[in-house]
Amino acid sequence: MKNMPAVLVVEDESAIAELIAVNLRHNGFRPRWAMDSDSAQREIDDGVPDLILLDWMLPGESGLVLAKRWRADPRTKEVPIIMLTARGDEADRVAGLDAGADDYIAKPFSTKELLARVRAVLRRRTPESTGEALTIAGLTLDSSTHRVSFEGAALKLGPTEFKLLHYLMGHAERVHSRAQLLDNVWGDHVYIEERTVDVHVKRLREALSHAGVMVETVRGAGYRLTAKPAMPIVSSQPSADRASA
Repeated sequence: MKNMPAVLVVEDESAIAELIAVNLRHNGFRPRWAMDSDSAQREIDDGVPDLILLDWMLPGESGLVLAKRWRADPRTKEVPIIMLTARGDEADRVAGLDAGADDYIAKPFSTKELLARVRAVLRRRTPESTGEALTIAGLTLDSSTHRVSFEGAALKLGPTEFKLLHYLMGHAERVHSRAQLLDNVWGDHVYIEERTVDVHVKRLREALSHAGVMVETVRGAGYRLTAKPAMPIVSSQPSADRASA
C-alpha cells in the first residue's frame, strides 16, 4: 500500500466517483473520496495525497476556490491537481489553470484518458535528474537536489515549472514553439492544449522574480530562455552604493 500513490477524488456524483475509484484501484493507485468541499478539506488535513482529481462544481465551495486555497497552503502547494468538469469553454479551462490546476479534463471523459493524464502529471512531479547543475547569467538549477537559485538566493518552483525551466536552460537561446514544449516537457502522449504552456510560463516567470525576464516570448514562434534578454536583468542583490549608505 505504501508504494501505491494516493489520489484524492473530489466529486459529488457518487456514480462518477465510484467509476474513477475502481479504475484507479485496478491500475495501482490508492483512491480516497470526498463529495464536497468540507469533506475534501478534512481528507487533506488527515493526509496530503500524491494527486487530487478535483470537480469544479461542488456543494459548498467550488473546486476553483479549493484549488486556489490549496495552492496557497505550503502543505499542498506542490500537490498536482487535475480539474474535472463539464465546463469545457476555453475561458473556463484557463480559469482552472490560473487557479493552480496542472491539467484539465472535460466531462464526459474516457477512463483511459483520465489514467493517462494522472500518470503524466505524476511523472512531471519528479523531474528527471541528470546530476548536473545548469547556470546561466546567475540563474542556477541543480536537478540532483531539485533546487533553483538566482545570484545565490533560493527560488521556489512548482514541479511543472521546475521541469519547464530545466528544459529551457538545457536548450538556452533556442526558440521553442508551444507544441515543442508540450512534447518535451509534458510528453507527446498527453492530451492538453497549447494554452497550458502559456499559463505555466507565466507561473515560471513569477517564480523566477528578477530572473523572469530571461524567459522571453518570441512573437509568433514561442519561448526561449536567454542570458541577454531585451529587458535588463535586475540584480537581486543590493548595490554597493546602497549597501554602504
